[in-house]
Order: sequence, then C-alpha cells, then structure tokens
Amino acid sequence: MAVRLADLHDAQDARWVVDLLDMYCRDEFGDGAPLSAKARENLIPGLIKHGGARVYLAFDDAGENKEPLGVSICMLGFSSFKGAPLLNIHDIAVSPQARGKGIGAALLTFLEADAKALGCCKITMEVRSDNARAQALYQRIGYRGSEPESWFWSKGL
Repeated sequence: MAVRLADLHDAQDARWVVDLLDMYCRDEFGDGAPLSAKARENLIPGLIKHGGARVYLAFDDAGENKEPLGVSICMLGFSSFKGAPLLNIHDIAVSPQARGKGIGAALLTFLEADAKALGCCKITMEVRSDNARAQALYQRIGYRGSEPESWFWSKGL
C-alpha cells in the first residue's frame, strides 16, 4: 500500500476524491445514492475554501492499479480542553473490490502519523452503530468509544 496526501489543486487527484466519495455515497453505509451534481461540483472548491481539509489517497503499491483504492477526508479542528489541534476523520472509504486487504488500516496509519506531525492531540470520528466492519477495523487500530459515550447529533438546514 502507498498512501499520500491528495493535492486538491491537481485535477486528477480532485477527480479521484470525488469519484471515491461518490462510490462511498452509493454504498449501504453512505446514502445509498450517488453524490448530487451540486455536491460533485462543490466538493473540491469547498474543501479548499474550508482551509482545514486533509485528504488522503491510498494506492496499490504493486503498481497494478494506478487509481486509488481508498480515500479519507479529514478536517483539522481544535480541542479547547487540550489547547491543541485535532484531526477529525469525516469520511473513510475503500473500493468494494479492495476491502479486507489492509487499505483502511493503511489510511488510518498514515493519517495518524500526519496528525502527530501536525501536533494534533487526538483523532476523532463518527461511526455508524450498524457498521460492524468499520468498527472492527477501528478497534484493531486502537480506537475506542469515548467515555462518557458521545452521540453525534445534527440538524439539517
């Protein structure tokens, strides 16, 4: 596996990020539907404008597959309790044909090293309660539910 930070200003990297996120959205743990035209159009400019995005691409290091097999879209945040930056994993997705081959673990290992280099105090994420496969991966890598348990709430606007 080879993982690297995506260059959102590079047209090829940008296309890969959008295509992998679209694949994830169509998945049972996404929305079960493709990205909207608006989301496809605004994803990369929005991530660039946000300024805190860290996007990682994972490739087959054997050279057999030049397109990425996985993506993780993360956002830099700040922990007021720790007085230090944090990295939130917003999305992590692996192509169905590459699942179970260590791509997700490689993405998590790489982004953890990047977070440490950035001086982050922790990595945060949300995971669906019915996504046992993702939970198993996260637990294998050392992630645990927070104490006390935190819930992710939202309000559509």
